[in-house]
Amino acid sequence: MGGCHSMGRSAIVKHSPRKKEFIDLNGPKLKNSITKSPRSLTGKPYLQPGCVSERIVQVDLKTLVSLPNGFDKAEWMATNTIAFFKHINVFSGAVSELCTGTTCPTTSAAGNKTYYWQDDHGKRVKCSGPLYTDYAMSYIQELLTDENVFPTKNGSTFPSGFVFMIQKIFLYLFHIMAHLYWAHYRDIARLELHPHLNTLYAHFMAFNKEFGILDPQETAIMDDLTTAMTKHSLY
Repeated sequence: MGGCHSMGRSAIVKHSPRKKEFIDLNGPKLKNSITKSPRSLTGKPYLQPGCVSERIVQVDLKTLVSLPNGFDKAEWMATNTIAFFKHINVFSGAVSELCTGTTCPTTSAAGNKTYYWQDDHGKRVKCSGPLYTDYAMSYIQELLTDENVFPTKNGSTFPSGFVFMIQKIFLYLFHIMAHLYWAHYRDIARLELHPHLNTLYAHFMAFNKEFGILDPQETAIMDDLTTAMTKHSLY
């Protein structure tokens, strides 16, 4: 998986107990009344000043993502990864009736980018937007609920390959957000959810930057949005 390289971390770290709370991927999702998704995107509407500046709260993201004093780094990364997974899952659910095999036959993103799923044999598989999202979210949830990867019992430790798993999760979550912005931003704006998506993206990217999780090449297709948000002091 491109960009998902191990950081060579061999130390095993201890962590504090963490309560498992995960979203049921098969449960009810947010509904909306839109029945058609505009397929023609002229430019990148999410870069328009009136859109990119929207957010739900004024917050110092640098302070928000920084490791708190006395807090274990692996525990902090695990806690935030779970939170990002939950919020991004909610967003993909909000447009689930619009992101279909017909409207999104491929998992597209800016710059004519198409994301492929990698099967158990390492073969790249082209799949629809909703199928890619389902594969990714199901895979991530399996990792988050695996006691050997995200331990929750008092006194247990994170595995030596923990950072690699975080990188893999972040890469999939980034792909999903990139697809949401490219293929469904107009829908999200019509639902008045774009301030939430902007805030979530800015938080996600600030956390990614703080801990150097993803290779910059993996997120380069959204650099224009990241730069625009920086200019508007989103982070």
